[in-house]
Amino acid sequence: MARGRRTALRWALLAAAMGCALPAPAQRLLFDASAAKPAARLALSHVQAKAVAVSPGPPLRRYTFQPAPAPQLGLAPPEGDWDWTGQGELRIQLQNAMPWALTLTVEVDGADPSQRLRAIVALPAGPAQTLVLPLRAVSPRAFGMQAGPAWPFEAQGQRLLLAATVEGTLDLRHVRALRLGMPAPNAPQDVLLGRIGTAPGEAALHAAYAGIVDAYGQSTRGDWPEKIADDATLRAAHAREDAALAQAARPSGLDRYGGRPDVRGLDATGWFRAQKAQGRWWLVTPEGHAFFSLGVNAVNDDGGRSHVEGREFMFRSLPAAAGAWRAFHGRDAEGAGGLGARAGLGYGRGAWFDFYAANLYRADGADWLAAWRRRALDRLAAWGFNTLGDWSDPALGRAHRLPYTRAVEIEGTFGNVSTGYDWWGRMPDPFDPSFAQAADAAAAKAAEGVRDDPWLLGYFADNELAWAAPGPQGRWALAQGTLRGEPRSHAKRAFIAQLEAKYGEPARLAAAWGIALPSWQALAPAGFAAPLPDAAHPAIAADYAAWLARYADAYFGTVAAAIRRHDPHHLFLGGRFALATPEAVAACARHCDVLSFNAYADLPQHALDMTLLRRLDRPVLLTEFHFGSDDRGPFGKGVVPVWNEAQRGEAYARYLAAAAGEPLVVGAHWFEYVDQPVTGRLLDGENSHVGLVGITDIPFGGFVEAVRAANARAASGR
Repeated sequence: MARGRRTALRWALLAAAMGCALPAPAQRLLFDASAAKPAARLALSHVQAKAVAVSPGPPLRRYTFQPAPAPQLGLAPPEGDWDWTGQGELRIQLQNAMPWALTLTVEVDGADPSQRLRAIVALPAGPAQTLVLPLRAVSPRAFGMQAGPAWPFEAQGQRLLLAATVEGTLDLRHVRALRLGMPAPNAPQDVLLGRIGTAPGEAALHAAYAGIVDAYGQSTRGDWPEKIADDATLRAAHAREDAALAQAARPSGLDRYGGRPDVRGLDATGWFRAQKAQGRWWLVTPEGHAFFSLGVNAVNDDGGRSHVEGREFMFRSLPAAAGAWRAFHGRDAEGAGGLGARAGLGYGRGAWFDFYAANLYRADGADWLAAWRRRALDRLAAWGFNTLGDWSDPALGRAHRLPYTRAVEIEGTFGNVSTGYDWWGRMPDPFDPSFAQAADAAAAKAAEGVRDDPWLLGYFADNELAWAAPGPQGRWALAQGTLRGEPRSHAKRAFIAQLEAKYGEPARLAAAWGIALPSWQALAPAGFAAPLPDAAHPAIAADYAAWLARYADAYFGTVAAAIRRHDPHHLFLGGRFALATPEAVAACARHCDVLSFNAYADLPQHALDMTLLRRLDRPVLLTEFHFGSDDRGPFGKGVVPVWNEAQRGEAYARYLAAAAGEPLVVGAHWFEYVDQPVTGRLLDGENSHVGLVGITDIPFGGFVEAVRAANARAASGR
């Protein structure tokens, strides 16, 4: 780390500790839009310069970005290149002149085409501010979170907006151009610009992250209706809610598991099952009634844990690890290794604090866990949910108030295969005999104590395995990864044997694939570069598809046998697909009772291959979906973002109506119960506002009401 960056970090730490603003760094002026003769050369493409705006702040000139694929304002030095040696930040005075947020692109070009920094910035409506672009690649992941502070904040006596993610590289000695753009506006959009310059150090970058979390784990960068100011307010909010929950009406006309008796032709077996009747698939309760599963994932009390070690400057009033607060402090030695989800993530180990559990203690004292469990079950019932989704507190299921699910988490020392998209780790090798042993042990553990419980809906196996990789050729990633593996790989040996059995001679495979292959042994070395399918060699795709089908059949067949060996009563709910291949889905359909998909999209049909699913004609459970916004504290908007809190409820209602109206779908599970921590969860730094309740355990009232109404419609079949 350069000396200037160390100085900036020391200033940030000191300022956070003292509660004071950072000193404004000296700036080097590059351009002044309001000047009669700007120092830099200005080039406008589908952008019109207007008059200087009259305002109480700094003089700003209006620029109108016209409807076009990429309207752009460019700046260049009067001659030669700019030399920004010793500079750490680009600072742009600007204001969004529209009543809605705008998206800006900021690019800084070097002399070489490979030298470029690029950032995409959401520019909110409101007063003028200074956009700060760090002059190097930077990401919120380096600060331990997936999404960084994207809203303006006050520091150095200014209103600052940080470009939290900057990509690329730049030789600061040779800077050739600065470009501000807007991606394809569909109507004229006005932006006001003032002075543009550079500054040494990275004071604004670190100020953006300093003091962002208050004593309750809430963001300090905003206010919202559910935000808590003190313990008394927290306790009063819970008391009001508890009184309302006690008076809440419970659905009538349902069986004890939440099933509807109005659907005819379903059979009672004493266990949950799946059955097709009246032209659609249903889950069926042990009493023989139709059940559309409305669930919530991760209903547990430990979702507020976030690492604090090394980044104490981000937290205001962090409770000390002493007295009653000691119970909410913890430490891990290492973050989960080998996960693509952790690549480039800073602060991924060491001491952590559980803000959510600490707030439960603030509200209910020493008996907080029992109070939380009671309240969670009361809430879910009152909000129209009838299922505890994956990763929920087992004690909630044992209460026998809501049907629940169990996870079969297969762990061990068996082999694996990399698809190159190892977000949650490499693929298990089902051809390794150790995998069958591990699956058996995992199924036995999952079934322990619940094998004979009729309230158990069923079992999930693993989660979001890398059956494929992103991109148009991602379908073949597992086949290519198998052949890329080491010679001792059980999967690789099985694939090579399959090819030998089909082709007999290596020359025949070489001709079919369009590769050089002097012998079968040439496939054995690690790193073998298997070809991508192309139109000239259709055999490649056919052989890969056959292997993918065999691989998936081995995996799901092994897991299904293990589950049914230890629990013959309950449903095998599938493997919670994220990225999937047709071969994997078809194999799952052969061995599982229900196909499960983590289906993130505006509508479930847009996340799924409905043509394939209708051909397979198997029940489908949507095991994860959500909609997030950034106006309730956490900086991230989740996988499917919307603009604001109100739109979360609208999006939920649309999605659930589409799910309930699809004859294959037997339920939908929201991810997740509690908002993720502002500074990121322990596993991978996710920090999105996607919860039903906040980090203080206060429900998001408007959203929850929209959810309740949508759930009532879906459960009744209206």
